[in-house]
Amino acid sequence: MAAFVSRLHHIALHVRNVDKVAYDLVQKFKFNLFFTRETESFKQLAFKKGAAVFIVNERPNSPHFGLNGGSTLSSTSGTSLKSEQEWNKKIGKGKYKNGTDSCLYDVYPQYSVDTACNVCFEVEDVESSFKFLRKQGCVFLVPPTEVCDDKGVVTYMVVKSIVGNVNHTLVDRTRYDGSFLPGFQEVDTVMNNGRPTVKNTESCPISHFDHITYACPRMLTPQVIRWYERNFGFQRFFIESNEDVDEGFVLSQDGIGLRLTAMYWKSSEKGTQLLSPDKKEPVCKFVIAESLPEQGSNQVETFLEQHRGPGIQHIGLYTEDIVSTAQTMAQAGVHFFSPPPAYYTEKPLASVPEETGRSPCLFLVPQELWLLCLMTLS
Repeated sequence: MAAFVSRLHHIALHVRNVDKVAYDLVQKFKFNLFFTRETESFKQLAFKKGAAVFIVNERPNSPHFGLNGGSTLSSTSGTSLKSEQEWNKKIGKGKYKNGTDSCLYDVYPQYSVDTACNVCFEVEDVESSFKFLRKQGCVFLVPPTEVCDDKGVVTYMVVKSIVGNVNHTLVDRTRYDGSFLPGFQEVDTVMNNGRPTVKNTESCPISHFDHITYACPRMLTPQVIRWYERNFGFQRFFIESNEDVDEGFVLSQDGIGLRLTAMYWKSSEKGTQLLSPDKKEPVCKFVIAESLPEQGSNQVETFLEQHRGPGIQHIGLYTEDIVSTAQTMAQAGVHFFSPPPAYYTEKPLASVPEETGRSPCLFLVPQELWLLCLMTLS
């Protein structure tokens, strides 16, 4: 038994300069701004490319801003509840009120740097997922909460993960007929004067999120794997066929010293395919990266230092034409790292089965996106 997820709904970023990130996503990465939510104090902007969706949240200026003005909810810490009735009486069921200044479908991170810190999953039943995860001792930042408009009702909650500042919003859209989420307004016109231009039709065939990489301190990987297996039914898979079960996939050459371990979720107790239930896009994989000892400074150690702890280090975007995608982004001003030239010309991994986790997109890690997840964009 686990809180099985159906698909990845979106990845949320919390940044100071939301307009700068919006410009980069639209003008450089060719995402479309398609839904927005703006109050007097902040913005939430939703961008889409294929099935990949980012929600970019504007961080409050106050360093002491709380988690939506509320408290953390946990069945094992911070509360002393003797029964399920007492728990339910304490938290009730939240209802979103129009006009509130709370961060919808997320929480404000108490973090001093820009961060990608929420991976939102769709589930079939938030209430049953909540009950299961509560029994598992998970920490909740937002209890089951309903949001509605004239197209129906969405229920969501936010649970804290074991990885640094990463949270997971679980959202149930089964009673909602809209194209995104209630509380957001659809963008249907092209905007000028420096604002992002929507309905981008330029050639850039990104279809979905391929993988999300967590940068973690050494020895944390087994705990992360167990947490996701126990709570969300994730399953380990090998990046390379001869990968050691305990050691993971080790890269130790040319100044690189990394240990990579990968996992993905099962959409139900019956299936372990790397396709979502609707078969429209493959399941996004999760990769845990640790640095090897005595290897000197590397991208994982740099991230842990700058980000002040573990978290989402980079996000892999899937494309079936990496050459065209890289060319389009480069012409738009994206600066790429310099992997071996064959990655972009010969496409040596194009014929490797998807189940191995090795696909051409694994190497499409533009500098801006990597830096965005390193939280160093200004």
